Amino acid sequence: MVFETTALEQKARELLEERGVTINDIADLVFFLQKDYIDKLDIELCIHSVNRVLTKREVHNAIITGIELDKLAEQKKLDSPLQNILEEDEGLYGIDEIMALSIVNVYGSIGFTNYGYIDKVKPGILKKLNEHDGVHVHTFLDDLVGAIAASAASRLAHEHPRKLDSIVK
Repeated sequence: MVFETTALEQKARELLEERGVTINDIADLVFFLQKDYIDKLDIELCIHSVNRVLTKREVHNAIITGIELDKLAEQKKLDSPLQNILEEDEGLYGIDEIMALSIVNVYGSIGFTNYGYIDKVKPGILKKLNEHDGVHVHTFLDDLVGAIAASAASRLAHEHPRKLDSIVK
């Protein structure tokens, strides 16, 4: 059975909201990444770019898979050692980052650099998602949100190649 893209997108958006992540939260991250590079950047343009990223099937699949794994870990429904790895968001696990990279891969090499930077500094909602409170597990979610923001920022960079125009002339 193949699911309709619109049904997957709706499910992915519902899961983000259920986990406390809004489109505006992600747009704030996009603004953080691109404010120094795009003249007159505003939050509406960032929201538009986030919404465009959220139309991609690869993104839906990653969001649905990652959030479901986070939820199973919260419910302690995974076998050891995976249960412990996800609860602790073990640094050497790496599968959460690999899933995030499947999203940024759609947007070229700038997506990778944007993702690496935002994953390192963890601004905005990423800081909150990365807190380990012993109740919530966001092992995948923080990386997925960072990847969506990095991808949306990359879309904007491709649409506004400011420096390239002056070099080509």
